[in-house]
Amino acid sequence: MTLRELAEALSAELVGAAGDEEVTGVSGLDGAAPGVVVFVEEERRLALAEGGPALAAIAPAEARVSQKPLLRAANPRLAFAQALAVFYPAPRLEPGLDPTARIGAGVVLGEEVAVGAYAVIGEGTRVGRGTQIHSLVSIGREVSIGEECVIFPNVTIYDGVQIGARVVLHAGSVIGSAGFGYVWDGERHVWLPHVGTVVIEDEVEVGANAAIDRGTTGVTRIGKGTKIDNLVQVAHNVQVGEHCLLAGQVGISGSVTLADGVVLAGQAGVSDHVKMGERAIGAAGADIIREVPAGEVVLGRPARPIKQQMRIDAAAGRLPELVQKVRGLEKRVKELEKRVGEGDG
Repeated sequence: MTLRELAEALSAELVGAAGDEEVTGVSGLDGAAPGVVVFVEEERRLALAEGGPALAAIAPAEARVSQKPLLRAANPRLAFAQALAVFYPAPRLEPGLDPTARIGAGVVLGEEVAVGAYAVIGEGTRVGRGTQIHSLVSIGREVSIGEECVIFPNVTIYDGVQIGARVVLHAGSVIGSAGFGYVWDGERHVWLPHVGTVVIEDEVEVGANAAIDRGTTGVTRIGKGTKIDNLVQVAHNVQVGEHCLLAGQVGISGSVTLADGVVLAGQAGVSDHVKMGERAIGAAGADIIREVPAGEVVLGRPARPIKQQMRIDAAAGRLPELVQKVRGLEKRVKELEKRVGEGDG
C-alpha cells in the first residue's frame, strides 16, 4: 500500500509527500521503523516522530507542517485504529465444520459459517451467515446467533439465549447461566430457578471470562454497541443500554438499569435495582448504591458526585494533622477548666 492509498482509506489529508512511498506497517511511536507510519495523538509529540526513522505520522487535523509526511485526521486515534485493521486484519477460520464438532438435530447454519474442533451446538439452534465458532465452544439448545459473530474458544452459551449480529464473545465468557438467587427457608438456602433468558444486541463485545446471567423470569439485555471488558459480572434482569462501556472487574447486581452511554470504570460496583442515567459515569472502584442522574460522574464508597468526593479525600489527607490539633485543643480546654475550677474554689 502506498502512502496516498492509506490516506484515502483513512479519509485523512496527506501533506508533505507525493504519496507514492510504500507503507510497510503501522505502529505507535515506540515501533517506529523505515516504511512504518506512526501514530501521534497530540501535536506536542510530533517532534518524537520527526526524530525517528518512521516514514510518516498519523496526526491531528490541526498539526503544523512537519519534517515528516503527515496523514492529518479529524480523529487521529480512530484513523490509527482503522490503519491497524487494514494492515493487521483479524485471522478468520475457514468456513466449514471440523469433523470433531457435534451438531444437534434441527440446527441451521448460514453460509460460510465456521465451526472449530470439539465445538458443540445444541438442538434447534440457528447460526447466521459468516459466524465463526472456535474450538471447544458449547452452545445450548434453541439459541439464536446473528451474522458475522466471532465466538472464541471455551465460550459457553446456555439454552435459549439470543445474540445479534457482529457480536464478539471472548474466551471463557459465559452467557445465560442462572443468576445468584436463593430463598432462606429457615434451615437452608433454596435455589430460585431462573427461567428467563439473555438478549445480546448487535455489535456487542464481551471480554474474556465475563459472565452474563439469565433473567429470573424476564430478560437480561445488553444494548447495541456496548463493550464489556474481562471479568465483568452482569446479574439477572439487568438492562444495559446502547454503547455503554463496562471495564474490568465491574460488578452489576440484579435488576440494575443502565441508560445509553453509561461508563463504569474498573472495579466499580452497582447495587441491585439502581438506575444510572444517560452518559453517567462511575469512576474506578465506585460503590454505587443510589440513582445517578444523567451525565453525572460519581466516585467513592459509597459513591458521591466526584467533586464532593474529591473534597472529602482532600480533607481525609489532613486527618492526622487535624487529630493533633483537636488533641491540643482538648488539652488546653482541660487546663482552662482546671484554672476556672481552682478560681471558683
